[in-house]
Amino acid sequence: MTKKFYRSTQDKLIAGVCGGLANYLGWKADTVRIVYVVASLLSAAFPGLLVYLILWFIIPEDSVPS
Repeated sequence: MTKKFYRSTQDKLIAGVCGGLANYLGWKADTVRIVYVVASLLSAAFPGLLVYLILWFIIPEDSVPS
């Protein structure tokens, strides 16, 4: 069984990118968010925001039954 990277619909603040990455890696979502913000700030913030927006549009949402 292969793991797939999806945006989270359950654990999201903005678009679910960090929540989906946390699910994929098996980490806590808050840890991924903190690492992402720190990495974005160290790269002058713009590339981090651009990467997040790109991932928002290209990564599909997970299909969790309601």
